[in-house]
Amino acid sequence: MAILKLYTYPDKILRQKCEPVAAVTDDIRRLMDDMLETMYADKGVGLAAPQVGIAKRIIVVDDKVSEDGEPGPNPRFLVNPEIIRKSEDTIWFNEGCLSLPGQCAEVERHCAVTVRYLDYDGKEQTLDAEEYLAVILQHETDHLDGILYIDRLSRLKRNIIIKKLQKQSGE
Repeated sequence: MAILKLYTYPDKILRQKCEPVAAVTDDIRRLMDDMLETMYADKGVGLAAPQVGIAKRIIVVDDKVSEDGEPGPNPRFLVNPEIIRKSEDTIWFNEGCLSLPGQCAEVERHCAVTVRYLDYDGKEQTLDAEEYLAVILQHETDHLDGILYIDRLSRLKRNIIIKKLQKQSGE
C-alpha cells in the first residue's frame, strides 16, 4: 500500500463531478487500499477519490478512528455510492476536511441516510447509517459531485474559511 498525494482547496479536481466506476478490478481495490492508508495517515475518517486526484466515484470511510488517529476496526469501501434515502430530521455537525486543512465549521446534514454502492468485491450493497456515519457518508459523497462542506455554509462563513486557507498557503 502507498500514501497518496492529497489535493487541497482550491485545486480544480475538487470541483469535478466524478465518473462512475465500470467494474471493481484489482486496480480499483489497490486504489481503495491506498486511499484507506492515506486517510489513516492523515487521521481522517473519510476520503473520496478526487481528494487524491482521481475523478472516480470511490470513497473510503471508517467511523471508528480513535482520537489519536489510530485506524479503526471498521473500514468501508464504497464504489459508485448513491444516497437513496435521507431522513427528514437533521443534525448539526462540526465538519473538517483533509482537503481544507486546519478548518472546520458546523454543517447541517440529514440525521440518517441509506446508501447503495458496490463493495470491495464488486457486490451491490446497501448501508443504513445514522448520525456520525451518516454525516461522513454525506460529506464524502458530496466530494464525488464537486461539492465541499464550505458550499453548505453561509457566504460569510465560507469566505472566512477561504481567506484563512489563502493565508495558510501564502496567497
